[in-house]
Amino acid sequence: MAKHKALGKGLSALIPEADNLTEGEGTYFQCPIEAIEPNPYQPRMVFQNAELEDLARSIREKGVLTPLLVSKGEKGYRLIAGERRWRAAQKAGLDRIPVVVRETTPVESLELALIENIHRQDLNPIEEALAYKKWLETSETTQEALAKAIGRDRSTITNMLRLLKLPKNIQKGVMEGRLSMGHARVLAGVANGTDQRKLHALILQKGLSVRQAEAFIKKSKGRGKSKKAIPDAYMQSLADSLKRSLGTKVDIVKKGKQGKVVIHFYSDDELDRLLERLS
Repeated sequence: MAKHKALGKGLSALIPEADNLTEGEGTYFQCPIEAIEPNPYQPRMVFQNAELEDLARSIREKGVLTPLLVSKGEKGYRLIAGERRWRAAQKAGLDRIPVVVRETTPVESLELALIENIHRQDLNPIEEALAYKKWLETSETTQEALAKAIGRDRSTITNMLRLLKLPKNIQKGVMEGRLSMGHARVLAGVANGTDQRKLHALILQKGLSVRQAEAFIKKSKGRGKSKKAIPDAYMQSLADSLKRSLGTKVDIVKKGKQGKVVIHFYSDDELDRLLERLS
C-alpha cells in the first residue's frame, strides 16, 4: 500500500533530479546507452520526431537532468521509465546516460512507466486507456485500486477505458491528434458503431467543436429512432478518400445494406490508368 501512495504523489518520489543525487553505489551511475533495452511495458507508442529533436538539442546543451529508471536484465539493463530521454540521448550522440537501478516486477514496471507518462502528459488518450487496460489485466486489480495508485478518480479510469470500444479508425484519429479527448468522449457515448462513424465523419467534415457535437447528439435523439438522425457523412468521407486515392470522382450509393461504388473516368487514357491501378 505504501508503494501505491508513493506512486500517486508523482515522479519526485520515484526518480529524483540528478542535482539531488550523488554518483556512485546506491544512487545513480553513468550507464552505456547500448547496454539499455526498451521497456516492453512502455505504454507510449507514438514518439514525435520533432519533439525528440528538440529534447536532443537540450541534452546536447545541458545534458540529461533526470536519470532513467532501469532494472537489471539478462544482458544489461531494461528501461522502466525515461524512454523519451533515452531515445533523445541517442540522437544527441551520447555514449552514456545517468540511470538509477531499481528492481521491479512486471506489474511494477508497467505502473512506473505509466505514472511517468501520465504526470508528464506524454500519453495520448488511447495510449493511456490501453495502459490502464494492460495494468488491470496484468495485475488482476480493480479500477478503484488503479485509480488510487495513480491519484485519479475512478470515473476517469472508466471513461478512458470506454475509448477502447470506439472503431479503430476513430482511435487512430485520437492517437494522431486529429480528434480531441472531448470529441472522443462524445463519440464513445453514441450507441452504435455505425452512428459513431457517421458523427466522426461529420465532425471532421464540418469542423464541429465538442459542444457542437454534443448539441448534435441531443438534437438527433430528439428526432427519435429515425435512421437519418445522423446524416451519412461517413459514406461521403469514404467517397472522398477513394477520390484522393484514385485521382478521379467516386460516388458511393447505398440503399439499406446494399449499394454500389461508381468510379468516373473522362477519357480512354484515364480508364486505362484506373484499370492498371485497380489491378
